Order: sequence, then structure tokens, then C-alpha cells
Amino acid sequence: MSNTWKLIFCFVIVFLVAGAGSVATYDSIPTWYATLTKPSFNPTNWIFGPVWTILYILMAISLFLVWKTKRTKIQKKAINVFLLQLFLNFLWSLIFFGAHQIFLALIVIAALWISIIVSIILFYKIKKQAAYLLIPYILWVSFASFLNLSLLILN
Repeated sequence: MSNTWKLIFCFVIVFLVAGAGSVATYDSIPTWYATLTKPSFNPTNWIFGPVWTILYILMAISLFLVWKTKRTKIQKKAINVFLLQLFLNFLWSLIFFGAHQIFLALIVIAALWISIIVSIILFYKIKKQAAYLLIPYILWVSFASFLNLSLLILN
């Protein structure tokens, strides 16, 4: 497969997951999520779309940089961990916004956080730039984890 097709495939897979997660999210924001007591540091709703769009772009490029390198055992492991964190990303949206289960979502986001850290470590061993592209993602998920915990405590 050419690098062009690999890049396209990375964007397709990441944004398919993003789209699937947004389906669970979209209807809950003006209804269920609007009724929650939120902490003072809760961002306004409009910020989430642009932030996640940027993060998904960075994730797709990061995956591409690792995928286009020479095939090794660590590359396969790194891609599998990346796909796991992508699934956990989707699962969090489904559980938090779809099922309205704040505590269970906190458990999932903790697993997501760990899988992102492992992805960063593995990507770093393959292509440093790919790991660096995931730093904004882990920072945002760290913030989202704290927000998830705060929402659990307040509600």
C-alpha cells in the first residue's frame, strides 16, 4: 500500500471512530449533559468540537508516521495499542453521553489515559514525531479525566 493510501486510511479510521462517538454525544449535550451540575472550570460546549477535530487530525498523522515505518514487532504492538485507545475513546463517549454512566465512564477514561501513555511510549521508540503529536491528546484527556471525576462528585 502506498504512503498516500496509508495516510488516507489513517484519517478514515480515526474520523470514523470520531463520527461514531459524536453520534452518542450529540443528542445528550442539550438534554442530559445540560442538566448536570458542572465545575467552574467546565469549558463552554462550543470548544469541544474544534479541540477534538485538531486532536483527531494529530492522531491520524501520528498513526500514519508509525505505520509507514519499517515493519517490526514493536510497530505492530504500537498500532494495536493505538487502536485499543481509539476504541476506548469511542467507548467513553458511548458510556458517558450515550448511557449517562459517569462512574463507569471514569473507569473507561482511566484505561484510555493509560493506553494513550503506552501509545506515546511505543510511538517514541519508532518515530519521535509521532509520539510528540499525541502530547496534546494526553493533556486533553488528562483534563477530561479530571472533569469526569468532578462531574461524578457534583452529580
